[in-house]
Amino acid sequence: MDQQGDPFAEFLDAFRGIFDTTINFSEGLLTPGWRQNQILILVVLVALAWLMHRVLGNVLRRYVQSREGWERWKLRVIVQIKRRLGLICFALMAWAVYVVMQNVTWPSRSYLVGIAATLATVYVSIAFAARLVRNPPLRRVVTWSLWIYATLYLLSVADEVSAFLDRLALSIGDFRFSVLDLIVALVVIGVLFTLARVISTATATSIRKNQDISPSMQVLAVKGLQIFLYGFAFFMGVRAVGIDLTGLAVLSGAIGVGLGFGLQKVVSNLVSGVIILLDKSIKPGDVISLGETFGWIQTLGARYASVVTRDGKEYLIPNEDLITGQVVNWSHSNEFVRLDIYFGTAYSDDPHKVRQLAIDAAKGVDRVLSFKAPVCHIVGFGDSSVDYILRFWIRDPTGGLTNIRGNVYLALWDTFKENGISIPFPQREVLMLEDSKLALSRGRRGDSGDRQAPEEGPVAGTGGSSTG
Repeated sequence: MDQQGDPFAEFLDAFRGIFDTTINFSEGLLTPGWRQNQILILVVLVALAWLMHRVLGNVLRRYVQSREGWERWKLRVIVQIKRRLGLICFALMAWAVYVVMQNVTWPSRSYLVGIAATLATVYVSIAFAARLVRNPPLRRVVTWSLWIYATLYLLSVADEVSAFLDRLALSIGDFRFSVLDLIVALVVIGVLFTLARVISTATATSIRKNQDISPSMQVLAVKGLQIFLYGFAFFMGVRAVGIDLTGLAVLSGAIGVGLGFGLQKVVSNLVSGVIILLDKSIKPGDVISLGETFGWIQTLGARYASVVTRDGKEYLIPNEDLITGQVVNWSHSNEFVRLDIYFGTAYSDDPHKVRQLAIDAAKGVDRVLSFKAPVCHIVGFGDSSVDYILRFWIRDPTGGLTNIRGNVYLALWDTFKENGISIPFPQREVLMLEDSKLALSRGRRGDSGDRQAPEEGPVAGTGGSSTG
């Protein structure tokens, strides 16, 4: 506690002053007269506001349900209005009654109604303004602190309460920190954080719209701006309440060394993220392969990169893996990607005709580029077929690779079927020797001693060459 004077006696004096003020105000309310009449009027207004909240809330809900395709921000505004509909109705009715009483009777006879109308208006304004603070706990602290301060200020007891909270202090040497300093610090930091977020959001929107800046540099600029603004807001908020941070320099340095050893991976990912953004090796929108993961970069964060695959899975890959691992970037320098598919035809088919048919079939498939003409080559003579490779180019790997390969295979199937080109597969003929056990057993079952030729033929399928 503070060492100036007797802190306990000062605490009792401040508490006694607030208590006496509350008792005097309560006694005035219990005494018949205009002050009591104003309280009754306010009670009636509260009951009417509650009824209007129930009725108008249902009407507003049905109205919103009848609207389809509304933007999300409009729905958020409607939700916030619906939550505070009763308070809004009370403020409007209180102001109306206050204006009427000011013109009908003495101004002093509407004093409490005016205070209630002002408080309700201030409460509504603070509630909507506090929505700019994104962090929920910090938003509650800012909202309640401003509500309490507005109430105490309008009741003319703000100075007494401030002195009371300032006496609740912790003193260590030259350092003094009171409850009032804590509340002021939280409110100031919350307001400065809100301003920093508004500025960073507006600036980030402008940066993202600039086509002259690459996507990776856009991410780096936005992240750097956010770190600078939020850090500046925090230090300015702390300095605004009179806290000297120079004494924390040595302690923060020691903590930084300890965290450096304990959070090596985190720091490595942070540094790797900065390197990725600077060298532009990977940027949002690129299609990459890393091990068994194939997808496109959705976002680049400070610690990881978000990779979305074709099946809707979102992988969070640490930035360090993108730096140290072998990454295939399908769209690093350009959008063109070459794909290869393999197939085989029977030896009886003319290879010159097969190559031309395969090229024409690939050209007729959507997404296959025509100015980078497909090519087809013989790559070997197999046991059952002549083997070919068909190469073609696409420019949109984000549209998928398996589906375009399947479409080209289907086009080959249709083209070969129309032109009588067969696609062989291995088959086997089984010959039974005359002195084998199987042949002798068949002879004993009743073939009159005549040896019949074994039934020859493929076990499964037709076409192509055979092996014996």
